[in-house]
Amino acid sequence: MRQEAVFPVEDLVFWKNQLLHWAAGHTYAVYLDSNEHATAEWECLVAAGAHQLLEAPAGNAFAALEAFQKQRPDWLFGYFSYDLKNELEQLSSHHPDGVGLPDLGFFQPETVVSIQGGAEGYYLQIACLQQNPEEVISLIRNTIPEAATPSRGVTLQARIPKEEYLQIVEAIRAHIAGGDIYEMNFCQEFYAENASIAPVEVFKKLKAISRAPFSTFLRWQERYLLSASPERFLQKRGEKILSQPIKGTRKRGKTPEDDEQIMSELAASEKDRSENVMIVDLVRNDFSRNCMPGTVLVEELCGIHTFATVHQMISTVSGILPDNQPETALRALKDCFPMGSMTGAPKVMAMELIERYEKTRRGLYSGAVGYFGPDGDFDFNVVIRSILYHALTGYCSAQVGGAIVYDSIPEQEYEECLVKADAMVRALRG
Repeated sequence: MRQEAVFPVEDLVFWKNQLLHWAAGHTYAVYLDSNEHATAEWECLVAAGAHQLLEAPAGNAFAALEAFQKQRPDWLFGYFSYDLKNELEQLSSHHPDGVGLPDLGFFQPETVVSIQGGAEGYYLQIACLQQNPEEVISLIRNTIPEAATPSRGVTLQARIPKEEYLQIVEAIRAHIAGGDIYEMNFCQEFYAENASIAPVEVFKKLKAISRAPFSTFLRWQERYLLSASPERFLQKRGEKILSQPIKGTRKRGKTPEDDEQIMSELAASEKDRSENVMIVDLVRNDFSRNCMPGTVLVEELCGIHTFATVHQMISTVSGILPDNQPETALRALKDCFPMGSMTGAPKVMAMELIERYEKTRRGLYSGAVGYFGPDGDFDFNVVIRSILYHALTGYCSAQVGGAIVYDSIPEQEYEECLVKADAMVRALRG
């Protein structure tokens, strides 16, 4: 049983900063920040310290997680890597992986802290397994950021030369013309070796640039995820599940008038709408495997949403599960993974071609990070707009991609990758 206590929050910026630094001092930690977007019932949710830990390779990872959940009906925080696809389908991954996280990782945290509220005031809630909440609030308040080696400016290099990228897009278009697939999410890596960065400081820069609703700082021993994700993979509240795939991206304009024109162009783009609708259909199909007949709905189709650096085309799909049992919910999550927005359609063939044409193992990129609550509800993002960093080796990676359809123009697809990479590049400049 957790000890819980609630404390007033007079300075939201101060407490979020203290929570981030406090969490980063633990070997295992997850810091989730909605950046004042109305995407969750909390503004900030943090898990620190691993009371119990699960790491599993693809093969029997979901069964291991189900057993871990049954033994611990409590908060569980962690991630699903993209390479769990190899457990779900007859697939494999052979490309290099410079970060090397386990395929699946979850922990039961010693301490869970949330900041909740809104314009009328915020409050901080602490739930501890062993410590006293009063002691923990004091530790958080008095956390002094460790003196980190200042980040040297990190310059990322492309794993795939531009000309080769353009040729690969044409090859993917040929697969589409030949009827192999309708759409494929093709990603490329920008990376640096022997980099030296201060993960907390880089994350703070990335968060300030992007102000994304699913921002995530994850520490897993000496491996870090610094994410400014705008996309929700899957949320469960009671019997309802909800996904919000993104397809369609434009850079913000310099003036409000520019923004209005860009948003109108994105909303009217047949190519982007086609990409989005294909993934919506895939999500609806994934939902139908577990949701009750007639309950799968498209709550919003191709809505235009604005963030600090980009405009995005987002759809919302929901469905109702037949019961509120943890095993039903986990099966629904498993049957939706990997998310269609990061694979393509049909999903399995798209993933086969992803392995053929990409040069880097995705790992946690295009996987999901989030939590299971004590009541069985969960919420997971899509790991995009993210930096992965291995502090012991200095390997630093930022992958970006986009949906390739027959109407794709290779040069424009490459430019879209650069737009998506911009915030990570800026955060790493030092």
